[in-house]
Amino acid sequence: MGIDWPSTIQSCFRRGAVYVTRHAKREMESEKFGVIFTSELIEAVESLEVLKEYPDDTPFPSALLFGTTHLQRPLHFVAAYSESEKLLTIVTVYQPDPDLWIEYKKRKDK
Repeated sequence: MGIDWPSTIQSCFRRGAVYVTRHAKREMESEKFGVIFTSELIEAVESLEVLKEYPDDTPFPSALLFGTTHLQRPLHFVAAYSESEKLLTIVTVYQPDPDLWIEYKKRKDK
């Protein structure tokens, strides 16, 4: 059975079992639509939707997720989950470009 991403991620955030990669931190700091603060990521976790799962990713399964902040800022992030360590890794975080996404959930055709 696959990962229940919303509940797993929310549980990891509640327990403090989240690792944000250096890459994700750089992406958050240099986001073209404005800096993404950790507090915004935490807010987006409350309204998570799974856009795509990558169950065969290594070293851990991952997923592309969508959530919005309390001010309705849309965020995408990729997270990987280690079942053995009960640890969530945030691989990247960005604000989706409305020119590339339909309602921030489906990639527009090129």
